[in-house]
Amino acid sequence: MTRPLRSTRKDLFTMKSRYLLCALVFCVSTVMPASAQQFASTGLRSVSTPEPQPGSISGTAMDTNNDIVPGATVVLDDPVYREHRTIVADDNGAFDFDNLRPGSDYHVTISADGLVTWTSPPVAVNPGQFVFLTGAKLEIAGAVSSVTVYSSSEQIAAEQVRIEEHQRVLGFIPNFYVVYDQNPAPLTTRLKFKLALRTTIDPIVFVGAAGLAGMNQAGNRPNYVQGAKGYGQRFGAAYTDSFVNIMIGGAVLPSLLHQDPRYYYQGTGTAKSRALHALSSPFICKGDNGRWQPNYSSIGGDLATGAIANAYFPSSNRGLGLVFQGTLISTGGRMVNDLLQEFIFRRLTPGARNRIR
Repeated sequence: MTRPLRSTRKDLFTMKSRYLLCALVFCVSTVMPASAQQFASTGLRSVSTPEPQPGSISGTAMDTNNDIVPGATVVLDDPVYREHRTIVADDNGAFDFDNLRPGSDYHVTISADGLVTWTSPPVAVNPGQFVFLTGAKLEIAGAVSSVTVYSSSEQIAAEQVRIEEHQRVLGFIPNFYVVYDQNPAPLTTRLKFKLALRTTIDPIVFVGAAGLAGMNQAGNRPNYVQGAKGYGQRFGAAYTDSFVNIMIGGAVLPSLLHQDPRYYYQGTGTAKSRALHALSSPFICKGDNGRWQPNYSSIGGDLATGAIANAYFPSSNRGLGLVFQGTLISTGGRMVNDLLQEFIFRRLTPGARNRIR
């Protein structure tokens, strides 16, 4: 009876062992694949390469005189990915290429009318890098390589006046009394009279006087007669007003008071500062010593024009009213003209864009 009992216990132990072994195998077979799958998934995520961040290239189109070149055509070429982009620089000459793929040497080409096309050296962009392109300066087409050396300040001023005498808005409207240079030489008395006389005999001045006479004829002012005689009188009055104002306000008084009769283009700073500069120009000017001072020449020229007009205007239009009315009209017109000079006329004057500010 004893041996069967031991045999039964042994068999029970063997059966328990087998059950435990089966349970262990089942657990391993169900748990291990999930763990392996999780490990494989985690491993794949850990070794995957993230997408590189794109870069960008920006810059400012300028010429060799450090003037901005608005509206320049800017081209980006990518030899690796065969990418070709073309944009137009904004009013400040700025351009920007974004979303650039790293790993390539880009080339930037800038072109504009009247300027020699400029091409950058290879530009490498790293992931997430912002590259500002420097040295993007276009040479003036047909520029001579020789340099003229002037021995005196008067010679420099004479050359500046020669250039100013060719400044014309839209290519035909005289724009002689504007300075685009940073540090112009002071005008001598001879140059002040030369510039004033050149302005008064320009054909466009006669055309302007003829147009003004026609408007005055239609408005019946001043109180000359109508018909051809009245138109001739109005034309003579309009041209004489212009002649007197230019000669006295642009030559006689500036020579006596040692003041510069020209408008100094600012071109930089905020729009508010530029507008204030333009509006104050009839009242503030630069002296021949380079310092800002009250513009007695401009104000005196306007007053003198109105006073002299009493000599040839009809008696019904004479008096202090003519003097002050003419002064207000001339000063107001000068303020409007200087605003246009500061914000518009420079772009419409061929060659002025390439002058140093």
